[in-house]
Amino acid sequence: MVAQPFSPEISDPFAGDAVFELHRGGKIEVTSSIHVRDADDLSKAYTPGVARVCTAIAEDPSLVRRYTWKSNVVAVVTDGTAVLGLGDIGPAASLPVMEGKALLFKEFGGVDSVPIALDCTDVDDFVETVARMAPTFGGINLEDISAPRCFEIERRLKERLDIPVFHDDQHGTAVVVLAALRNALRVTGKSIEDIRVVISGAGAAGVACARILLQAGVGDLAVVDSKGVLHEDRADLNPVKLSLARDTNTGGLSGRLVDALEGADLFLGVSGGTVPEEAVAKMAANAMIFALANPNPEVHPDIAHRHAAVVATGRSDFPNQINNVLAFPGIFRGAFDANASRITEGMKLAAADALAGLIAADDLRPDYIIPSPFDQRVAPAVASAVAEAAVSDGVARG
Repeated sequence: MVAQPFSPEISDPFAGDAVFELHRGGKIEVTSSIHVRDADDLSKAYTPGVARVCTAIAEDPSLVRRYTWKSNVVAVVTDGTAVLGLGDIGPAASLPVMEGKALLFKEFGGVDSVPIALDCTDVDDFVETVARMAPTFGGINLEDISAPRCFEIERRLKERLDIPVFHDDQHGTAVVVLAALRNALRVTGKSIEDIRVVISGAGAAGVACARILLQAGVGDLAVVDSKGVLHEDRADLNPVKLSLARDTNTGGLSGRLVDALEGADLFLGVSGGTVPEEAVAKMAANAMIFALANPNPEVHPDIAHRHAAVVATGRSDFPNQINNVLAFPGIFRGAFDANASRITEGMKLAAADALAGLIAADDLRPDYIIPSPFDQRVAPAVASAVAEAAVSDGVARG
């Protein structure tokens, strides 16, 4: 039975609120995978029997995957600096989100996970803390860490650890966006090589989406931050944005978002704010609008539908929800099944293609370009594709 965090004598201002009641006592718990019913069970599960297993692992460390939970457990780690759209609210306030992530890992991918909220924002301290915990886990899911720190943290952990490290705010979003785009292109009859893409937002999600779309074949892509289009002549760009500027904006655009949108085939919003309707109206014929800010999309669907052939949001109450839960449970499931040492670009592309492929040509329509998170085919399809890609990319360890 889950312990109650408040005694009956203490007044609870949120009593009766359905959301708070669902969270009361937390959303997850640890359960045993075996039962200890008698002395014989106890002697096997703990001392003296457990010493034999410890000794075997000490002699052959690869056995840790077979005889502990390591092969199926992820650490969901944050510092609380970029939580949802709430910003830097600190580690304690981030914990309901981390619990939620752990819940989704289990519900949708059969992957166990532990939410960890760290009370440190220094990059060196964060990396060192996670690296020291890593022997307990089979993978690291980074979550809700502010940019540009998140890029450095992920890079350094990937270099240091031999287990999958995945920043979901970046790559989960990017995988689902690419899957949705694959099918939106089928609806509109456009090809990925010929479209012009404008991304609003150069944070974690914006950078990752830009990178995966370039890898998928988009040739004309511009990224816009709060100060305008990224280009090499801007003197205010951090190293991540400067690198992105060098690899994008082949059309030499400058100016603001409203300028870049003229003639664009795809608007991808991962930044918040509001895009004026007059700018949306100047997009290309049969345009695609993916306005993913929550709870208020950059372009409200009612406005977007006046000017676009396909519209997607990050909300569950509109069609075509771009939801990371379509990606991360299956990606880690596939990585674990292949005993992958890391998650490669090929594994992400394979996940996106698997997601897109779940919608048959006869079922495809403007309001159905991406599967529902409750489609039971999703996680197995993604996992299978990711595991195969791990083998192809040479990171599977059998």
